[in-house]
Amino acid sequence: MLFWKKKKPSHERAMDWFKANMVPGQGIIVHTRQPVPYAEVTGYFIPTLYNWGEKELARTCTRWLMSIQLPDGAFPAPDGVPYTFDTAQIMRGLCAALGDVDGAEESLRRASDWMLTQVDASGRLKTPSTELWTDIASDLIHTYALPPLAQAGKLLGVKEYEEAAKLVLDHYKQREDLVPFNRLSHFHAYAMEALCEMGELELAARGMADVEKCQRRDGSIPAYPDVDWVCSTGMAQYAIVWYTLGDKERADRAMAYLEKIQNPSGGFFGSYGKGAKYISGGEISWGVKYFLDAWLLKLRAESQHA
Repeated sequence: MLFWKKKKPSHERAMDWFKANMVPGQGIIVHTRQPVPYAEVTGYFIPTLYNWGEKELARTCTRWLMSIQLPDGAFPAPDGVPYTFDTAQIMRGLCAALGDVDGAEESLRRASDWMLTQVDASGRLKTPSTELWTDIASDLIHTYALPPLAQAGKLLGVKEYEEAAKLVLDHYKQREDLVPFNRLSHFHAYAMEALCEMGELELAARGMADVEKCQRRDGSIPAYPDVDWVCSTGMAQYAIVWYTLGDKERADRAMAYLEKIQNPSGGFFGSYGKGAKYISGGEISWGVKYFLDAWLLKLRAESQHA
């Protein structure tokens, strides 16, 4: 007689993937083809771990990040260079760990002070390097660096951090290329999520109107408006934005598609489909992070509609 083992829910398999791909005592890997700990993703994974009740993992990640903080307060990327974007994502983790991990407050203050040094007079956010961005990212992703700076300001009572975040947001809001879906979905979704976090729901809805036109019947969203393949992370982030904006139906369809393409390991390749060009052969850590975040919002939306 055959006994079929019941498949675990997709969110449990995603968390299992994290646990299987975390470098012990440090952080989550970049992807399965580059299995070294990635400070940026480890940083923004920390709030996710807390939200799913994985406190010990969150604490381990936080302590490792604090141990690699540079003397000037910034944090290094895998190439050893500090990036403003990466430092800001680690600040998300430090904000979540405040009051739970000793030293998190001092580390957050130092990182926030360093962030201020990267704001130029016009409100643009600078970065010491863009080497790892290749040609698919632009400084529009810096909008996603603003919510943690604003949050640090609120939590630490430092108005200067909040004011700097608003100054930079005002700079990017003037850019005509901020809102349209004109770049890889993952990077466009960073801006849409940031706008939601900064209270700019109307602007986010404008950008998502472009995305809605591209969503297919099966729930999938192309990685760019004119391609067939999909970016897994971008889809999970769009689901987050749709849940935030109250569009449960579109978000649920995106999630159902993601569950279909989720790998047996619980992880996700960077992209899927014919011609896929975004880390298509490696399971990426950030895809799992946003899938888990979207799942929490899905559960919340379901409880509200019950």
